Amino acid sequence: MFSNKKEKSKTLEPSAGQNRINEGTQVKGDIASTGFFRIDGQIEGNVKTPSKVVIGKSGVIIGTLSCENADIEGKVEGVIEVVGTLTLRASAVIDGEVSIGKLAVEPGATMNAACVMQDGKPKAGPNSQKLSGDSEPHLINKQQRKKEDSVLSKSD
Repeated sequence: MFSNKKEKSKTLEPSAGQNRINEGTQVKGDIASTGFFRIDGQIEGNVKTPSKVVIGKSGVIIGTLSCENADIEGKVEGVIEVVGTLTLRASAVIDGEVSIGKLAVEPGATMNAACVMQDGKPKAGPNSQKLSGDSEPHLINKQQRKKEDSVLSKSD
């Protein structure tokens, strides 16, 4: 009648549940969920879900965003880790570091970030040998590029 088996701990898997942080709402702290997220308010902390995250025009995340797919119209300051597709709408502003599977950017979006494209394979460890042609991620920043160009032209 009663079972002595203990329930196994659940891992985060996508669910049909939907979460929403409305405009005017401020949250300080980390958020973990198995459902879809829509953020129109401000979060200072980490957001983690195995599902999709949509950040509206008034939405702001200051911290780490870790999810399957993300559609951003607002602002993110910090680290973005997206396994699937990161879509940046025209009003999006990204500052920090980005690690993604695929990237879609509308004209007008601002991305001041170090960007690494992942191919789904695990990253090589620090002691692994580098293949010729491997390179470090470069900053995608117009101001940084101008500085590098001016330094190169002065040394010529």
